[in-house]
Amino acid sequence: MVIEPKKVVLVHYTLTESTADGQQIESTNGGEPLGFIFGVGMMIPDFESNLLGLKAGDTFAFGIKAANAYGEYDESALVEVPKNMFESDGKIPDGLLEVGRVLPLTDQQGNHFQGTVAWVGLEKVKLDFNHPMAGVDLFFSGQVEQVRDADPMELEHGHVHGSGGHHH
Repeated sequence: MVIEPKKVVLVHYTLTESTADGQQIESTNGGEPLGFIFGVGMMIPDFESNLLGLKAGDTFAFGIKAANAYGEYDESALVEVPKNMFESDGKIPDGLLEVGRVLPLTDQQGNHFQGTVAWVGLEKVKLDFNHPMAGVDLFFSGQVEQVRDADPMELEHGHVHGSGGHHH
């Protein structure tokens, strides 16, 4: 069975920065494979296009430019906000505003998003709203472990159940 839309795909992969010899970002080797339903928008489109037509046992190795992955780094996504907006009962909780910490935030319309603390000043905080992988060229290498039909419940829920997927 080959990888095509509405198939469940399980892959083991190693993700490195820029090239196969780049700094390792993450790997599923030694753990659960990544499981996803092909063609339903769960994965980076260029990731899927490089797997299309492969079958269980096939290996892969390909790069994806930052612009086609998580986007180029956008300086305008760095935003200064008043430090006092993080106060609770008149003080900022200890450890909350540490550089590199990812904060869950909600805007005035109730939308949820994340910002990374980039800089902390006396009265202001600079938050980075870029994706953590923005501006990074990616290189994936690995092997297709399994390809199977997605069952109706998986298609309805939009994710894989069981090994490599979501457990209800």
